[in-house]
Amino acid sequence: MPHPKTYLALCTHTQLFPGARCRLQGLPHPAAFAAAPEPIEVHLRLSDGAATAAELHTEPPTGPALTVAAYTTAAGTPIHDTTWTVKAIARKEDEVELTIGVPKRT
Repeated sequence: MPHPKTYLALCTHTQLFPGARCRLQGLPHPAAFAAAPEPIEVHLRLSDGAATAAELHTEPPTGPALTVAAYTTAAGTPIHDTTWTVKAIARKEDEVELTIGVPKRT
């Protein structure tokens, strides 16, 4: 089975928080993805240049969520792995913007 493609997501801040936004790059059909998102692997790049692996989940009943691996900001702040709800998924030109919701409780 071929390895699924990993998509780059550019985030506007050094950390995720409720209301933060990330733009998925390179999706073949952004409008279709925004209307009916599917699970994908993501390479998350934060505004300070730090990067980490993430995965977009779309399983019901909780809806979309973004699981982000632990990473360290450029300033040296360790960020623990977290799964965030995704409050909104919208097409923005040739990209898809994710609006982050609250952390999921485990």
